[in-house]
Amino acid sequence: MWRFVVIGVVLGLMIYSLTDCVQTPDREIRVLPKIGWVFVILLLPVAGGAGWLVAGRPARPGIQDRRPGSPGPRGPDDDPDFLRGL
Repeated sequence: MWRFVVIGVVLGLMIYSLTDCVQTPDREIRVLPKIGWVFVILLLPVAGGAGWLVAGRPARPGIQDRRPGSPGPRGPDDDPDFLRGL
C-alpha cells in the first residue's frame, strides 16, 4: 500500500516539475538552462523535482524585486488616505 503512495508522490512531483519547467519562459529560469532542468528532472525525479522547486523556478515577484534599502510594503496605518477615512 505505501509503495503505491510513494510512487504516486514521486510521479506527481516529477510531472508537476516537468510541466512547470517546460511552461516557464527561458529568460526566467535560474541556475541551469531549460533543457538542463528537463534532463535533471527526468533522470533524478525526486532530487530534480525538488531542485527545480527550490533553485530553478523564477523567484516570487515580491522577493525578486526587493533590493537592500528599498522601502518595504506599507501598512494601512501608514497611508494618510486610509487614516483620513477612519
